[in-house]
Amino acid sequence: MVETKADTLIVQGSTTFARRLMERLEEKIEAETGHELAIVPNKSLPGLIGLIEGRAHMAMISAPLQEERDGLQKRFPTFDYNRLQVHEVAKVRIAIVIHKTNKVKKATLDQIKKILNGEIQNWSELGGASLPIRAVLVGGGGGVTSVVENELLDSKKGTSKNILYTKTPVQLVQVVEQEPGAIGFAQLELAQRHNMQELRLERPIEQTLSFVTIDAPTAVLQSIIDAAKRLAN
Repeated sequence: MVETKADTLIVQGSTTFARRLMERLEEKIEAETGHELAIVPNKSLPGLIGLIEGRAHMAMISAPLQEERDGLQKRFPTFDYNRLQVHEVAKVRIAIVIHKTNKVKKATLDQIKKILNGEIQNWSELGGASLPIRAVLVGGGGGVTSVVENELLDSKKGTSKNILYTKTPVQLVQVVEQEPGAIGFAQLELAQRHNMQELRLERPIEQTLSFVTIDAPTAVLQSIIDAAKRLAN
């Protein structure tokens, strides 16, 4: 797939990347580089599949590339994955959200890990009300969930019997807004849009937004990557 000045560059992948950055930066990147973009938000794994199949010039991912390798290798067992190059664009904080009536204001990362593994099961153990804790994550290998599992659980799923997996980030927000004992892991922009209450941590859990290319980027793709980095920060 060779790009020329007149080509429309197809960029597929992470809905978080598309919503968090490309919705507001697309026109500026096009104006700065002189190249037209077609942004297709369809999640990280489909974006990488589109890249490998030649249907996209670049992929957008919002979780470590290694997290998507298993899914890719099942579909493309002979592909040389050393050819995939990751180009970090920006980092965004993941919001740890709770019900607005919850009196707990802060927690440690170790306590969050224990919640996900069922070692802490009630808010009273964190100084709150006597209320069972329900952890809420987006299922299906979403970027936020992958980052949380990678950061806190050594890339494994939580072992608590009281974890609820929703189909979409919006459903996650709705559950946390309705269930007093819920704790959710949400995209920061979505949490802020709904004015949700957050738990403070000793350090943030961050989601890295990156482009992926096959081999080194061409001059055209490099100009898009450079413009995105500059405008995002």
